[in-house]
Amino acid sequence: MPQFSSSQTQIQTQSQVQVQTLSPQQVLEARLLALSTVELEEHVRAELADNPALEDGLAEPSMTDDGDSIAEPEDQYSNESDTATNDDEDDDWYDHDGASSHDAGPEIPLADVRSFYDILEEQLREQDLSPVQMKVARYIIGSIDNDGFLDKDLQAISDDLAFYQYTEVSVEEIAGVLDIIQEFDPAGIGARNLQECLLIQIRRKENSPLKELEERVIRDMFDEFTHKRWDKISSRLNLSREQTDEIIAEIIRLNPRPGSSLGETAGHSRQHIVPDFILDNTDGNISFTLNNSNIPQFHVSREFADMLDNQISNGNSSQRDAAVYIKSKLDSARGFIQALKQREQTMTRTMQAIIDFQGPFFAQGDESLLKPMILKDIAEKTGYDISTISRVTSGKYVQTCFGTLSLKSFFTDGIMSDTGEEVSVREIHRILRDAVNAEDHTDPLTDEQLADMLAAKGYKVARRTVAKYREQIGIPVARMRKN
Repeated sequence: MPQFSSSQTQIQTQSQVQVQTLSPQQVLEARLLALSTVELEEHVRAELADNPALEDGLAEPSMTDDGDSIAEPEDQYSNESDTATNDDEDDDWYDHDGASSHDAGPEIPLADVRSFYDILEEQLREQDLSPVQMKVARYIIGSIDNDGFLDKDLQAISDDLAFYQYTEVSVEEIAGVLDIIQEFDPAGIGARNLQECLLIQIRRKENSPLKELEERVIRDMFDEFTHKRWDKISSRLNLSREQTDEIIAEIIRLNPRPGSSLGETAGHSRQHIVPDFILDNTDGNISFTLNNSNIPQFHVSREFADMLDNQISNGNSSQRDAAVYIKSKLDSARGFIQALKQREQTMTRTMQAIIDFQGPFFAQGDESLLKPMILKDIAEKTGYDISTISRVTSGKYVQTCFGTLSLKSFFTDGIMSDTGEEVSVREIHRILRDAVNAEDHTDPLTDEQLADMLAAKGYKVARRTVAKYREQIGIPVARMRKN
């Protein structure tokens, strides 16, 4: 048999991989699409301050006619249907004044008390931070949930700051800012999980003889603590059961939800959320508008455009750099206006698709009427990619007559009932919540019993799936619910 060297047996292969590269305009559109209404307002103000080719003020009629205004040529949006928005015929979308169409809508509720952010912002202003640290701190505070926990990991915060706010910050730098916020009151605010929350509170204690032992329990025996394995804790600490009970009693006095100590204004409280859409239900006729009334009115500067015309007509090579600068700012201004208009069309079409899909819910406000719906469903109705639908719905809210709701809350998986009807998982959540609220707390229902109860109602759900749903709505296991 002939022998082959290793070099002879090497096989070289070539493959062609088609990589789709987004244009700068597409990247800009994606970034604007991910912004909430408040973030967009800030971004627009920053763009107006940075680009002299953009002007804030009432657009002159002549500017609408010559292409330098917000009225972009329709062929630039050839991928959009004429019915994509409720206001396609209104090219002056960004010319808002006192007669805005939103004046007829319901007022956005505002509270008379200090918000969650006001309280943390006051403490933040007392810190000696650089501008970049201040931006990071405000982003962290904006990511803290109702319970006072930071619901984003540090790498995600770093990515978001780089992508949406053009600020490069390392994970280590973000961690340093988070350490500062975790020194704020109430103790435990900004923790990333319950264990860290309790440790922060324990370390804040002064003159506590049990402080060191409490910290050891939470730091080294957290699993035993959460599962009430007091005997194991006693054995590892070499303490009597009475001494262990004293330590546990001290830990139980800690606040597992530090955000709740700030009252009803904690976290993303609904009365302090600025909705991105305002929905109106008049005699069963559901309509909505984008909440863009605070977006400054602007247009491309005629003076800047004339400057470019003069540079071109003069043909002076010594002023070529000036002409390049002027043209870049004009192109940027037009691209920015186009991206904003594209954002309006995409958001409006997506919201309309959600309303069409969840019509019964929006008509009555009954959560049980929500149908199973995933991102793919709306992507198919709108013709957009799933990633686009995700950007539109992340961090966005709609104001309705029955509350201000997150768009993400309308998306849920479904299960099939015995009758062949697909039911939203949210309905299963409701049944589980009602069952646990009504149970005998001296003998709470196990996951197996909850699964049997669902089966009796026509929903065949495995015990493991019941455990997953139970955890999703924050219900602990049966032994933790036992009184």
